[in-house]
Amino acid sequence: MKRGAILDRDGTLIDLVRDEEGGAFKPAFHPAQIRFLPGVLEGLKLLQDAGFVLCLATNQPGPAKGQYTAAAVERTNRALAERLAEQGIVLAAIEACLHHPAGGSGGDPALIGACSCRKPKPGMLLSAMQRTGLEPAHTWMIGDSPADLEAGRAAGVRVGLVYTTQRCELCPLRNGPPGQPDLVLPTFERIAQAIVDGVSRGLF
Repeated sequence: MKRGAILDRDGTLIDLVRDEEGGAFKPAFHPAQIRFLPGVLEGLKLLQDAGFVLCLATNQPGPAKGQYTAAAVERTNRALAERLAEQGIVLAAIEACLHHPAGGSGGDPALIGACSCRKPKPGMLLSAMQRTGLEPAHTWMIGDSPADLEAGRAAGVRVGLVYTTQRCELCPLRNGPPGQPDLVLPTFERIAQAIVDGVSRGLF
């Protein structure tokens, strides 16, 4: 039996990037912007050492909005995988949705419109499980947003939500986490530890 963890990227594994001019937070789109959040490397090692197959599923609508290129997304995801590999952590699959329903000025027209992969739809999760031979009953989605929760539920997997009131960029969660995730904890490491402990006790 293979166990798996499908991971959101921005706000879950790595920090968002602050636009110094506008003050908004944006996803990393260059390897130099990759900064792991506290406890992430430790949490990933906990999961991997417990036998979990690790996958990435990330919404990256920047190319559809004209903010940066698809090549920038691919380069940043590749650099993320390489930095994890340097720590002995392997991503078995990387899924990135470049679509956006409305797009933006200068966006790639081929990426604008409805799709089946952009979270909260489950397309990326289903693809990652198919590619790695994972089954929903033994797989977790770990993220930090309502879209991650909804995608996990739609894919039939358990959901762990990293939720803290200390990060202002998580304003959609300011009233508390939505729905009913299986786990809600303030750091990735604590989510990972709870999952591993639950498996050892036969709870998951």
